[in-house]
Amino acid sequence: MTDLNTAEPQVRFASGDDYKGLRRVLTYGTYDLLHYGHIRLLRRAAQLGDYLVVALSTDEFNASKGKSSFYSYGVRKEMLEAVRYVDLVIPEQTWEQKVDDIRKYNIDVVVMGGDWAGDPRFEALKDYCEVVYLDRTEGISTTDVKRELKS
Repeated sequence: MTDLNTAEPQVRFASGDDYKGLRRVLTYGTYDLLHYGHIRLLRRAAQLGDYLVVALSTDEFNASKGKSSFYSYGVRKEMLEAVRYVDLVIPEQTWEQKVDDIRKYNIDVVVMGGDWAGDPRFEALKDYCEVVYLDRTEGISTTDVKRELKS
């Protein structure tokens, strides 16, 4: 059985002539308790290019940030793969992997929620590709959903 936390993703495109001109977009996130704010962010990210890669935080990476998810990495990955806007889901295991991801997947644009604007970890990526911050959807967040579920 494949370990979903460490399995190498199968990229559905090559870097050869057949795929020149594709604009590749990358975003990062935990995507726990997938909700319409996530779907809207993924749709807008996908509209910025032709191929959307989502780097999904692993359970271990979340733990290193002091976070925990309701759903495991494997379940969150399965949910994201079912979203029509998403072409590929890869594991996000460290903060430092971003430049390697950009190079490995030939990324043209990194997209993040507007609350990340100005963060040096994403601003530094402007040396490698375009960085776009999208406004979050008003009235919904995973934190709010978790809080409501507890009450």
